[in-house]
Amino acid sequence: MFTIVKILLSAVIIACITALAGRFPTYGGIVAALPLVSLLSILWLHLGGAASDSLSQFVFGVVKGLPATIVMMLIIGYSLQSSLHLIISLLLGICGWFLVLFFQQWFLMIIN
Repeated sequence: MFTIVKILLSAVIIACITALAGRFPTYGGIVAALPLVSLLSILWLHLGGAASDSLSQFVFGVVKGLPATIVMMLIIGYSLQSSLHLIISLLLGICGWFLVLFFQQWFLMIIN
């Protein structure tokens, strides 16, 4: 039952953001940029009985992924602005995301 509540609440939030973005794209993008998924994940993990240590590791993992996510969104935005097809734009963005994560991990290994 708890899983169904999580799915329904998450779906309602996504539907509301999509509706807002359809009418006001800039505001929809701003709201979508909010860490809603991260906050919902923290809440669901906590309500599921996760320890504070696990929640902390999750939060720092999210922070670690931010640079790659920013690069991905920039690639997708500029690709779409350059009239590339949506699927190509998304694939380029995902490739950029993986590359940034790879080099970030490589860099962290070098400095440690």
